Amino acid sequence: MSLPAVAQVDLGTDISNVNLSPLRDVYRGYHLATDPLTGQQTMWIDMLPVIIYPNERFRNKAEEAFYWKTVRDVKRVLPYAKLINRTLQETYEYLATFDTKQEKDAYLKHFEHDLYAQYKPVMKKLTKSQGKMMIKLINRETNQNSYSVIKAFLGTFRAGFWQTFGRFFGVNLKTGYNPGKDKTDAMIERICVRVEQGQL
Repeated sequence: MSLPAVAQVDLGTDISNVNLSPLRDVYRGYHLATDPLTGQQTMWIDMLPVIIYPNERFRNKAEEAFYWKTVRDVKRVLPYAKLINRTLQETYEYLATFDTKQEKDAYLKHFEHDLYAQYKPVMKKLTKSQGKMMIKLINRETNQNSYSVIKAFLGTFRAGFWQTFGRFFGVNLKTGYNPGKDKTDAMIERICVRVEQGQL
């Protein structure tokens, strides 16, 4: 169930108790609108959607243990998946500023080296299940699997190298994420949303 994304508070004509300037249309997520006929002001507060799921039901102890292990893994790697997504978006934008392929290739070579150096200590501390979860959540955040992301940046050869490297650790970079069809992915999505909303 989703709640409305906007809450409306009628302030009348007296806004002296509100720490907002009526001269500004937008201020820290608040919008002030004035009715041209009555002069009455209304405050609009932007809110993110709130999704409420029913309580999880478990058929046995093993299923419950798997759920809480998945919660642990999601909470461990979701922040990194979001950070990687932001980094990729910034890199896409930065690459657009280069004029030649040679400049882009040189930058991407350093980018790959720096990214590996930055995330290697983190990745070494992940369990195998958390590594697999990372691949799924990168897919969730970027809307494409990790193999496609690497291929887009570094080319088919480098993507194949990292795919082979990941296979040694039981990780498939081509792993998809489909909450609409896969029951495990649907559970992961519910957990992600609850974590994002501060419910877990």
